[in-house]
Amino acid sequence: MAKWSSNLYKTTGLNPFIWAILFILPFYYIFRTSSTAHTAAGITLIILFFVSYALVFVTKGWKLYVWSGVQIAISIAMTILFGFVYFSLLLAFVIGNIMSKKGFITLYVVHLTITIAIIDYAIIVKNPVVISQLPFVLICLIMVILLPISNYNRNKNERLQGQLNDANKRISELVKLEERQRIARDLHDTLGQKLSLIGLKSDLALKLMNKNPSQSMDEMKEVRQTARNALKEVRQIVTQMRGAKLTEEIVRIEQMLRTARIELVVEGDLEPKNLSLMNENVLCMCLKEAVTNLVKHSGASVCTITIRPDRLALVVIVEDNGIGMTPHATYSRGSGLIGMKERLEFINGSLDMGEGPGTSLVMTIPNTHPREKA
Repeated sequence: MAKWSSNLYKTTGLNPFIWAILFILPFYYIFRTSSTAHTAAGITLIILFFVSYALVFVTKGWKLYVWSGVQIAISIAMTILFGFVYFSLLLAFVIGNIMSKKGFITLYVVHLTITIAIIDYAIIVKNPVVISQLPFVLICLIMVILLPISNYNRNKNERLQGQLNDANKRISELVKLEERQRIARDLHDTLGQKLSLIGLKSDLALKLMNKNPSQSMDEMKEVRQTARNALKEVRQIVTQMRGAKLTEEIVRIEQMLRTARIELVVEGDLEPKNLSLMNENVLCMCLKEAVTNLVKHSGASVCTITIRPDRLALVVIVEDNGIGMTPHATYSRGSGLIGMKERLEFINGSLDMGEGPGTSLVMTIPNTHPREKA
């Protein structure tokens, strides 16, 4: 019973007790007449109205408008014959549940026009029932104006909320998928080369085992060191999965560049206030990739990282005074820029090549909350 009542309220917007009152109330008006034919006609109209009212909520397409038209006709007949204008309230709920905008507007205008017309007619012919209840009739007219709009907007908001929930679920699935792809890329970049190197050196050590045992021992030592380096980098990847901070990443970058004898110059605030944890993590991974490429290929002596906060985004520029990149190698496979571009595009950011004697990478990372203008 509780489930049935909640479904009824959700569908029609009316409490079951109000439904009972609205169903019983018309009989009060028809039994006031002395004519048996009028009474029979009134009972028939009431039953037909509530049957058509129920059918409106289970039919679709043109049938919905047919049953709505039947209800409008019954409302007119009840007002003229018995002075009962309150069926127009139930029609207001019906119209508010129509999902089609054109259908809603059409029925709303037709119903409102007819309701005003029959109330005016009842007043002109001086219908005693309508005249005696004129304040309630005017309240009914106001509700006929407001209820369909209110009900239509409520249903529209519920549909939009449902679509938003579906979109959020989809985004959540995409985030998980992208995270899996990112982990796969990081593991491939970190372990692929080193495992290949371990395999080659192990094969070489086996070949040299009888011919040159000392060199074979050296090769195995290098295999051991390569394996340790791979393990260390895997641990770093796991640490980054927990979330990287820009300040911590700059410290690691500085250590890497110092080892490569490259001077680091940092300009700007290292603690951006409008950057989400996810976006900051993506920025740190892109910075690591950019600096790794710089150390391997640029031949530079100075690296400059400029951080410029904007109202809508954070702009990070990585520049060096090295040999630069050829147009063919810019987004070639293995350059690392493709992965950076994909990561930034996933968070609605971008990666561009700036101008300069060396290589200049311009990364744009959107803010979570745009800063207010001063």
